[in-house]
Amino acid sequence: MKVHNHEDIDIVIVGAGLAGLTTALALHRLGLTALVLESSESLRVTGFALTLWTNAWRALDVVGIGDSLRQMCIQIKGFKMVSPDTGLFTSGQALDKDEKFKGFESRCVRRKDLLETIVNELPPGTIRYSSKVVTIDGLDRFKMVHLADGLILKTKVLIGCDGINSVVARWLALPAPVSVGRSAIRGLVKFPNGSGFDPMSHLNFGGGTRFGFRPVDDKTVYWFCTFTHSQVPSYDKELQENPMKMKQFVLGLINKMPREAQEVVEKTSLSNISYSTLKLRLPWDILFGNIVKENVCVAGDALHPMTPDINQGGCSALEDAIVLARCLGEAFLKKSSEKEDEFDRIEKGLLKYGRERRWRSVSLISVAYCVGFIQQSKGKVMSFLRKVWLSNYTSTALLKMSNYDCGDLVSKSI
Repeated sequence: MKVHNHEDIDIVIVGAGLAGLTTALALHRLGLTALVLESSESLRVTGFALTLWTNAWRALDVVGIGDSLRQMCIQIKGFKMVSPDTGLFTSGQALDKDEKFKGFESRCVRRKDLLETIVNELPPGTIRYSSKVVTIDGLDRFKMVHLADGLILKTKVLIGCDGINSVVARWLALPAPVSVGRSAIRGLVKFPNGSGFDPMSHLNFGGGTRFGFRPVDDKTVYWFCTFTHSQVPSYDKELQENPMKMKQFVLGLINKMPREAQEVVEKTSLSNISYSTLKLRLPWDILFGNIVKENVCVAGDALHPMTPDINQGGCSALEDAIVLARCLGEAFLKKSSEKEDEFDRIEKGLLKYGRERRWRSVSLISVAYCVGFIQQSKGKVMSFLRKVWLSNYTSTALLKMSNYDCGDLVSKSI
C-alpha cells in the first residue's frame, strides 16, 4: 500500500510537555533526532511552578541543564508545619541539619523557566506546533501517525507524552485515569520588595484540605491547596471557571492559618490562579496493561498520572525521559555483530524501558495517594495519629521516593 503526503521520521514524540521535551533533549544528547508534535500553537506553560526533588535534579544534570536551572531558584531547606495547637508555623524538619537527609535537594521551579531552558537546548525544528494527532495505525512494522491537517508521519518509534488524556495511551488500550474526588487550586505570587520567607516548605493539612507554599526565589512564591470535595461543604463546581471564586474559596479554607499564609493567596493576581481535578491511573492498570507495545510507549502523565502529594509527577517524568532515551540509544546505536533487525532492537529496548518504569510508576502512584489520604482525612483518630506519628511517616515517604537515581544516558553494555 502506498501512502501519499507523508514524512519519514525515525522517532515521533506526541506532546511538548516536560516528559516529551526532556526525552527529545536526552535523545539529542545521544545524537538521535526526534520530532515533537504539539497540538497547541505555542509552548504550554500552564501550572506556574513545580517542586523538583533529588531524583529530578539528577535527571536534569544528566541532560546538562541542572546548573543553569539552579541559578533561577532557591534550595528548600526543610518543612515548616502549622501547629494544630497554636495555629502558627513551627519549625519542622530541616533537611540540611539531619544526617539521614544528606544529599537531598529540593527546589521549586517555574514551569516556564524549566520548559524554555529545555527548548533552548534542542535543535531548531524539533517541535512542530499546531500538530494534533487524530489517529494511529500501522504499515508493515512502522506506525502511521495521522494529523488533523492531513499530514501522515511514518515512524519507527512512537512515544506518547501527551498527558492525562493521551491519544497514544488510548491506542495502547490503557484504561483511562480515574478521578480521586479531590481537586487542586494553585497560584504564583510576586512580592516586588521580596517575600521575606525562609527557604522552607510551609504546610498545613487535615479536615479534608492540604495547603502549602514555598518560595521559588526571593520575590516569587508558589502555593497550592488540594481538597476533598465531599469534606468541604462550601465546594461549588462553578468556581472551576472563576479565579476570583477560587481565591475566596481558598481563603475560606485557610482562615485559621497564620496571617502570612493568607497574604500569599490575597496578593496573587487572578491571572496566576488555576484549577485542576486530580486523577490517577489505577496501579493495577499499569501493572497489567500495555505501557509498551511493539514500537509504541508512553511516558510522563500519559503513563502515570498521580496525585501531587509527594511532588513526584514532574520528577518521575524526568526519570522516564532518561530511561527511555537510554533504552532507545541502545536500540539505535548498538554495534551488533549479528544481523539483528532494527525493529527487533527497538522493541527489545522499549520492553526494557517498560520493565524499569512499571513498578516505579506503581510505587509512586500508590505512595502519593496514601500520603494524600493520611494528610487530608478528617476525624479525631486520624488527627491524633497524624499529629503523633503519621506526619513523620508522610515526610519520610516523600523523601524516600525522591531518593532515586535513573542512571546515565549510556549504559555500560554499549
